[in-house]
Amino acid sequence: MTVRQAKRLLKALKKRGDKAVVHGLRGRPSKRKIAAGTQREAMEILGSEVYRGFGPTLAAEYLAKKHAIQVSRETVRQWMRGAGLWKGRQPRLERVHLWRARRSRSGELVQWDTSEHDWLESRGERIYLIAMIDDATSRLYGRFVKSDSSEENMRTLEGYVRRYGRPLAFYTDKAALFRTTGKRRRDEPGVDKDVVEMPPTQIGRALRELGIGWIPAHSPQAKGRVERGFSTAQDRLVKGLRVAQVKTIQQANRYLAMEFLPWWNATLTVTAENDDDAHRQVEKRHDLAAILSHVEARQVKSDYTLQFASQSYQIERDSIRTGMRGAAVRVEKRLDGSVAVRFGERYLMIAPIPAPQKVASPAKRSAASPRRGSNTGGKSQWMQNFRMRGEPTLDEAIAISNATR
Repeated sequence: MTVRQAKRLLKALKKRGDKAVVHGLRGRPSKRKIAAGTQREAMEILGSEVYRGFGPTLAAEYLAKKHAIQVSRETVRQWMRGAGLWKGRQPRLERVHLWRARRSRSGELVQWDTSEHDWLESRGERIYLIAMIDDATSRLYGRFVKSDSSEENMRTLEGYVRRYGRPLAFYTDKAALFRTTGKRRRDEPGVDKDVVEMPPTQIGRALRELGIGWIPAHSPQAKGRVERGFSTAQDRLVKGLRVAQVKTIQQANRYLAMEFLPWWNATLTVTAENDDDAHRQVEKRHDLAAILSHVEARQVKSDYTLQFASQSYQIERDSIRTGMRGAAVRVEKRLDGSVAVRFGERYLMIAPIPAPQKVASPAKRSAASPRRGSNTGGKSQWMQNFRMRGEPTLDEAIAISNATR
C-alpha cells in the first residue's frame, strides 16, 4: 500500500471509524450488472427441450451465436445452477493410463475409428460416424455413413487422401475390416503354433498399394485421441444436430462439414512440434479408383470368358493377348459400381454375357387326370386276356401229362 493510500485510510478511520476499511461500493448494484430481463430470457431459452443437457460453456456459445445474448461462461454457470439447469459433477477417481507423446509432424500417424451412436436421437435412420484424427495436431476429418462397411471406410479414406495426402501410417483397432483373423478350433490353444501370415483385407491391400503403413492398437486407451474425440462429438455434435433439426444423413454430413469440423479444427487443434508435413502427394501411379475397390483374382476360361459375382463377362477380341487363356486376371469392382479387368498392366475391354433363358419344363400331369390304361374301377386287371394265346388250359395240360405217364 502506498503512503498516500495509508494517509487517506487513516483520515477516514478517524472520521468514520472501522467502516472506513469497507469498500464504498459494497452493497450497491454494479453499473455493469446484466438486466434481470436478459437473465430471464436466457433461462427460458436454455430451459426448452432443444437445449436439454447443455453445459455452461456450450450454452454460452449458443446464446451468443443464436440469440445475441453476450454473457460469460461463469455467468451462465451461475444462472443455470440457480435455475436448476446445471449441476456440477463430483470429482471421481478414475484409472490412470500413461499418456503417449504426440508425433512430431502432421501426417506421421492418423488415428482411424468408427463410432456407433444415436447421433440423430431417433429423429431419423441410424447412422455411424467414421473419424480420422491426426496424432500431432488433433485435426479432425470425418463423415456420416449408413453402415460400417469396407466400402464406406474406403470412401472416407479417399476423401482424406484427396484432401490432405497420404499419411505415413494409420492407427486403428483390430477389427475385421483391417485384419484377417486365422481360423482355429475352439479347443486348440494355439500357443506353440507358428504365426501364419494371412492374406490382407480389402482395406489392408489398398493401404499397401498406397504405401501407407498400418499399426494395430491393442486397447481402446491406446488410440485415446480419437476415443476422446468421439466423447466430445457425442456431446456437442449431437446437440448441434438437434438445434439444427437434422433428420437425414445428407443434412448430418452437411452440418458436419460446414459447422462442426471447422469449429473443431479452429478451436481444438494444436501446433505440431515440427512444422514439416509428413503427408505425401498422390502420384500418377496411384489410381485411386482402382486401388479403392473390391479386388479379386479370376481365371480366364478357354473361350476367353470369366465369371465374377454371378455374372459372366466376355473379353472382346481386340483385348485378347497371347498367354491369356487360363491365366489369372485382376477384377476390380469399383466404388461407382463399375467392373474393370486388368491383365498384367493392361485393362481389358469386357462385355457382360446375358444369362441364358431357361426352357419351360413340361407341365406336370394333374393328380386328378388318370393315366392311359389305368384302372378306374378299383379292381386289378393285370390278368385280363391272360389266356388269349394258343396254349392249352389247365385241365387239358393235366390230361396230357397223365397220358404221357
